[in-house]
Amino acid sequence: MSVVLGISAFYHDSAAALVVDGKIVAAAQEERFTRIKHTADFPVHAITYCLEEGGYSIDELDAVVFYDKPLLKFERLLETYYAFAPKGLTSFLKAIPVWLRDKMFLKKLIYDGLLEIEKYDKKALKLLFTEHHLSHAASAFYPSPFENAAILTIDGVGEWATAAIGTGSGREITFLKELRFPHSVGLLYSAFTYYLGFKVNSGEYKLMGLAPYGNPHADQTGMFIKQIKTHLVDIKDDGSVWMDQDYFLYATGLRMIKEKKWEHLFGFPRREDGEKLEQHHCNLAFAIQHVTEEIFLKMAREAKRLTNSENLCLAGGVALNCVANGLLQREKIFKRIFIQPAAGDAGGALGAALAATYINFEEERQTTSSMDRMAGSYLGPVYSRKEIMLMCRSEKAVHKEFSHVEALVDIVAKELAAGKVVGWFHGRMEFGPRSLGNRSILADARNTEMQKKLNLKIKYRESFRPFAPSVLAADVSQYFDLDSNSPYMLLTAPVKKELRKEMPENYQQLAIQEKLYQSRSELQAITHVDFSARIQTVHEETNPLFSKLLEAFKQQTGTSLLVNTSFNVRGEPIVCSPKDAWNCFMSTEMDLLVIENFLFYKEDQPDYSNREKWKGDFIPD
Repeated sequence: MSVVLGISAFYHDSAAALVVDGKIVAAAQEERFTRIKHTADFPVHAITYCLEEGGYSIDELDAVVFYDKPLLKFERLLETYYAFAPKGLTSFLKAIPVWLRDKMFLKKLIYDGLLEIEKYDKKALKLLFTEHHLSHAASAFYPSPFENAAILTIDGVGEWATAAIGTGSGREITFLKELRFPHSVGLLYSAFTYYLGFKVNSGEYKLMGLAPYGNPHADQTGMFIKQIKTHLVDIKDDGSVWMDQDYFLYATGLRMIKEKKWEHLFGFPRREDGEKLEQHHCNLAFAIQHVTEEIFLKMAREAKRLTNSENLCLAGGVALNCVANGLLQREKIFKRIFIQPAAGDAGGALGAALAATYINFEEERQTTSSMDRMAGSYLGPVYSRKEIMLMCRSEKAVHKEFSHVEALVDIVAKELAAGKVVGWFHGRMEFGPRSLGNRSILADARNTEMQKKLNLKIKYRESFRPFAPSVLAADVSQYFDLDSNSPYMLLTAPVKKELRKEMPENYQQLAIQEKLYQSRSELQAITHVDFSARIQTVHEETNPLFSKLLEAFKQQTGTSLLVNTSFNVRGEPIVCSPKDAWNCFMSTEMDLLVIENFLFYKEDQPDYSNREKWKGDFIPD
């Protein structure tokens, strides 16, 4: 038996995970506890939670595993600066002192971070480091339901690798091919994220959401695709890429791109954050999404050629591109696909722990024929009745407690059908960037005004961003052209044609806002402008209460589907505790809040109409 703690930290999305005898006991991101989105800090709170959940002290751990190898990263940094010298001197002078002061002595940072949690025997602690893309690969393959599979990992950059193709069999992972820095699909996509006015390492999903507003038939869009493939990236048949560094600065500079060269290439300057989105921004977003999908599919076909496997496991930040994932699913290159729900760097903590478990400690790996071993990704903290009552007392929260969950579910389903917006907090918090029915904001997808209401009055975010549906797994084919499960909201699929509405002939020429508010389907709130949706299939095995709610909503409305968006507001992490949920509820125009068996109505709360009291500071994300 082995007890292994995995850690990711010091770049972005710090996290911790505990694996005991091959079972994933706990996993959580540090941001959920500190309320600092994408924090890179050492995950003191996440580690504390994992140890408490498992009932272990640091001295009882067989190993602590960090998710990449810092000395290899430092080697890449030095070699890159040397190769580009004298370019990048300013960046070099900023980066090297940080490395010499902190990152070169990462072991000490980890030892000191663990001491913040509790005293332990430093000499007895086994500290391991695994390569970045092995962490990604392990996070996807080991929890998957496959005994054998091809593995594809794609991100910005680890130590040297930016993408890797491998194979998994039993407890063994073997890499067959890798793409190396500075050539990177993830960094290419992030460069466009930056150019279109969003934040790198957090705004990529906005770029993905903006792409469908582009006109695929416009001459400008075609020109953008040609410019990208002619000047920025050369795409090989195996999906590997060569990127012309004359257009980029990320290797040695303090910014992503050479803005003047890009302005000359595309005919407009970099969009500033908050600046109005124009059609040319949308067309360029479509172009880079299209190019990314082409690379993604070629990499997948190469993985198929090298492994001849029927199964594929995906991880790395690019695996969060659910549009590309949906296309891959429809192409049927592989019979079955498993995508790690925490595919980015947070999932590296889990992958590091799993890699040590199966490679170092040689635990026997067990697979299941149907569901994976992520337990629905419900791996975070759960809160007791006592903790909820303490929150109610401190906030003077007016509530009703239900002894039978069926009565609560029926009331909530009725309120949802009446157009109310519900904060839904139940069970263990999700691990990864998606709310999957335990820390969610829910609403009726049939309501034609719901997308606008959620964006402007609940989430306080850009109006163009779409919302996802959660649907009973058994009913998914009634609404979408999807013939597989999508438990982690990582696949997009088209809305059924019979649910769509006739569009005007000039639909593609409409302005962004006109296209957004055009009546498109009977499920308007979750139908994106290209008639797609990012789907979560809900399974009774992993989330019985959420399944009950969808069943109750189906009984009352005939529809077994709800809008499901993350329980947070712009710039904040998803809520973790009852207090977080209460603060978010009171600072938005949500109508109801459910925390376990407790129900709160907004109008029952003292001072609920005092908007200044509850108003939060919403940080751009």
